[in-house]
Amino acid sequence: MDHPAHPAHTHTSARPHADPADHGEHADQGDHGEHGGHAGGTSWRAAAQATLHCLTGCAIGEILGLAIGTAAGLHNGATVALSILLAFVFGYALTMRGVLRAGVPVRRALKVALAADTVSIAVMEIIDNTVMVGVPGAMNAGLADVLFWTSLAGSLALAFVVTTPVNRWMIVRGKGHAVVHAYH
Repeated sequence: MDHPAHPAHTHTSARPHADPADHGEHADQGDHGEHGGHAGGTSWRAAAQATLHCLTGCAIGEILGLAIGTAAGLHNGATVALSILLAFVFGYALTMRGVLRAGVPVRRALKVALAADTVSIAVMEIIDNTVMVGVPGAMNAGLADVLFWTSLAGSLALAFVVTTPVNRWMIVRGKGHAVVHAYH
């Protein structure tokens, strides 16, 4: 018996390379049960990978900013501002690194990174800094204090969980991390 093609697997997008499925995101996922849902061919796995990529840059900046601010005895507001600034810098830098390797000029690579990561980084920073400020004593704990590191690890994990659906929503619409796929 012939079965009609599953609509999520037809690749007739008007936007070339905007759909992660065009780049084999589904190739290794086996049957339909592993997708975790479809919307425009985008799986939860693709959204989680995009979030993990973004989280890597955010975590580097966040950890560095909180560590510098804590070690230097900066006021909590200055420490949070520094960690946010560095999270954006490192998040954009990691995305730009891959885009630049594809031969894209620096100015265009920066535009791609801004389009790909701004919303994701902003959501992550709101979540993880809210947790860090909200956990009693976390911002005043020293770098050798378990409270500092467990609060930071928990804040980053929560940021990942909250940001993954945001990234999926954006990717489905050809925005966010979807714009980077044209350069992979």
